[in-house]
Amino acid sequence: MIVARPAGERGKANFGWLDSQHTFSFGQFHDPRWMGFGPLRVINEDRVAPRGGFPPHRHANMEIISYVLSGALAHRDDTGSEGVLRPGEVQWMSAGHGIEHSEFNGSDKEPVHFLQIWIQPDRLNAQPAYVQRAFDPAARQGKWATLLSPDGADGTIAIRQQAWMRGVRLAQGEAVELALDPARRYWLHVAQGEVSLDGHPLSAGDALGLVDEGGVRSLAGRGTGVADVLVFDLPE
Repeated sequence: MIVARPAGERGKANFGWLDSQHTFSFGQFHDPRWMGFGPLRVINEDRVAPRGGFPPHRHANMEIISYVLSGALAHRDDTGSEGVLRPGEVQWMSAGHGIEHSEFNGSDKEPVHFLQIWIQPDRLNAQPAYVQRAFDPAARQGKWATLLSPDGADGTIAIRQQAWMRGVRLAQGEAVELALDPARRYWLHVAQGEVSLDGHPLSAGDALGLVDEGGVRSLAGRGTGVADVLVFDLPE
């Protein structure tokens, strides 16, 4: 089964300083058809204006991943962790038994455009944890690279779930294979640019969920520019 989630059908919120698109139910946007996909609970595409940001607030028992597309995202939490996240870097924060943090635009001149991703953990009330790591975009040009994994193998960030997040960048004419295990479920999200999956066109913000699907699919770049695609390999 393939489930389509077109970008234009996502939930929307605009507070002036924040323009957000919600793939799944979040905040004031509630749709019982879109409560998540397996343990994948949130993909918000956020644009935060200069000097804007989320004031300190608490989370618990959630794996929170930030993926910057442009600009700079500053972060601070009550464990003493802080930093600035830029394109090519991935930030993982495991809220564990509870953590207070803030996120805000790291620039007073340029907006920041990023994805905030939440994955439910496979254990409760663990110690909060935080990792920020740079991944060379060239290492996933025309080929898959694993960014998140359960065990942190090969320089990936270890998360508290039996899930993997992989990324690929595709220019027009470049293609990669997407191998599917029918015992798993997959969520493909186009972060930027345009691609096609087995000839089905997808643009920035579009997503597909794949359940009980096996075999090998072809993902190809199309249009001008370079597409940035994330795939979440998730347990049933």
